[in-house]
Amino acid sequence: MEEGKKFDEIQDLLEKYTNAHGISGSEGEVRKLLEKELEPYVDGIRTDTMGNLIATKKGKGPSVMLAAHMDEIGLMVKYIDENGFLRFVKIGGWFDQTLLNQRVRVHGKKGAIPGVMGSKPPHVMKEEDRKKPVKAEDMFIDIGAKDAEDAEMLGVEIGTPVSIDREFVPLANGKVTSKAFDNRAGVVILIEVMKRLAELNIDANVYAVGTVQEEVGLKGARTSAYGLIPDVALAVDTTIPGDHPGISKNDSHLEIGKGPVLTVADASGRGLIAHPQVLRWLRETAGENEISCQLGVGSGGTTDATAIHLTREGIPTGTVSIATRYIHSPVEVLDVADVETCVNLIVKAIENVDRYF
Repeated sequence: MEEGKKFDEIQDLLEKYTNAHGISGSEGEVRKLLEKELEPYVDGIRTDTMGNLIATKKGKGPSVMLAAHMDEIGLMVKYIDENGFLRFVKIGGWFDQTLLNQRVRVHGKKGAIPGVMGSKPPHVMKEEDRKKPVKAEDMFIDIGAKDAEDAEMLGVEIGTPVSIDREFVPLANGKVTSKAFDNRAGVVILIEVMKRLAELNIDANVYAVGTVQEEVGLKGARTSAYGLIPDVALAVDTTIPGDHPGISKNDSHLEIGKGPVLTVADASGRGLIAHPQVLRWLRETAGENEISCQLGVGSGGTTDATAIHLTREGIPTGTVSIATRYIHSPVEVLDVADVETCVNLIVKAIENVDRYF
């Protein structure tokens, strides 16, 4: 396949999956899309009790689990006041200021309703209050309802999920921006890997897993890994680069456009310390195939790999990530070329997995 065509196909998938909505615990829309996408390339597909989508390409060799979480961070309605304004809780790790004045989608019983994040106008704030960040607890969602009864008539109730209303947009030089690259980029990689493996004669038994509720405790990864018991696992996710103003190379030396990131350790070792054999497998595969990649050691967040590698008596696990600017915001940015390079690395690694496990 020509490089330009691959790039276009990946960009189209990124647009499709980031424009979809699915906060933690409400991944149904994404799961439905993913099931349809994967079905032609696998031998079997099912949804487990937790809601994880598990697609299997059967083989007699080592079993490989590829995990990409389907959920995005979002909000949930906790109270509807007498005037029809919605109060909410955060679902996942938001920095409050990124929520201020955003448009949202309120996923009610009668379908998605547009809304906006409102707060007290600065014009009526006291001088000292204007100098303080606005907290999420002081924000509310305005859907245009006349009162609480009207909001309920529109299909909103306590527990209704809310997602950010942003769509995919290409930027210059192969970069793109959207909400939810964390982790729809991983979902797209999952699709492309399985699509390409279907054209190859491989021995490995591959589980492609779209996991649920990663952003609120790595829950789907824990339960799916427990049931599958793979010989080796890779979490596919996003990670933080240090190539823009406001962050130093000491915080992160990673750059977008420099290839996928192989995690050595994250969360200062409290999350994952990559299994040495997994790291060797990935690094040697990259070297043999002249695939550019970066090594990452982080002090912040973690991925599905943390839950997977602690399952049962332990599963050799690593993480392959896409460096993505402004993670956990409505305007995340990545380089499409990194996604393609990541797909190539994982496909080549699965082709030779029997040499390592």
